[in-house]
Amino acid sequence: MKLLRRLLCTTVLLGLTSAAFAAPATAPREGEQYQVLPQKLDTPAGKQVEVIEFFSYACPHCNAFEPVLENWVKKQGGNIVFRRVHVDAGQRGLAQQRLYYTLESLGMLGQYHGKAFAAMHQQRLRLADDEQVLAWAAQAGIDRARFEDAYRSFGVQAKVRRAGAMMNEYKVDHWPLVAIDGRFITSPSMASQGQSHDHAHGHNESEQQASTLQVMDALVARSKVDKNADQK
Repeated sequence: MKLLRRLLCTTVLLGLTSAAFAAPATAPREGEQYQVLPQKLDTPAGKQVEVIEFFSYACPHCNAFEPVLENWVKKQGGNIVFRRVHVDAGQRGLAQQRLYYTLESLGMLGQYHGKAFAAMHQQRLRLADDEQVLAWAAQAGIDRARFEDAYRSFGVQAKVRRAGAMMNEYKVDHWPLVAIDGRFITSPSMASQGQSHDHAHGHNESEQQASTLQVMDALVARSKVDKNADQK
């Protein structure tokens, strides 16, 4: 009889534990963990959800967020279309911005994007002017003449101008910042605001990043539902 009671108690506890883990997470709070843009911006057509990261190579928080975000993008698979926008961080950041768009134009982001972050945050290279960027590219194994042609091209200049316009459109005032479906924006600093005041202040960077991914999951799921409804 005692054994039966123990088995029943264990079963009930396991059931409660499973239910607790299965319970849906609290929906992120608008105005705290994410914001809605005043007007929805155009995004690529289709069922995929566009996700944009606004970042800077010089930003230590962007550097810390990069591997976490990259893993999240891989897990999303075909649910999203992902792209990055290197922000206009002023004259000191222009060379780094042009570095990013040169790598993008040459189809080299997959090989050199992480190396550019490492150059600044591990090797402590400033990459603050054209010559420093060009020297880094050559040292990294990129043909200097080919890189410099792209770096100084009208195409890269146009990408830089477009980045500034997008910062205005998406109300970007800090980074890293993530835009979803042309209407939502969130970031590690925003996503932790849904917690209590004391707990939010106690968040370390990895906890803020985890909160951000949860908010992003919710916003992508919501956008996906809305897209499917619009296409019916």
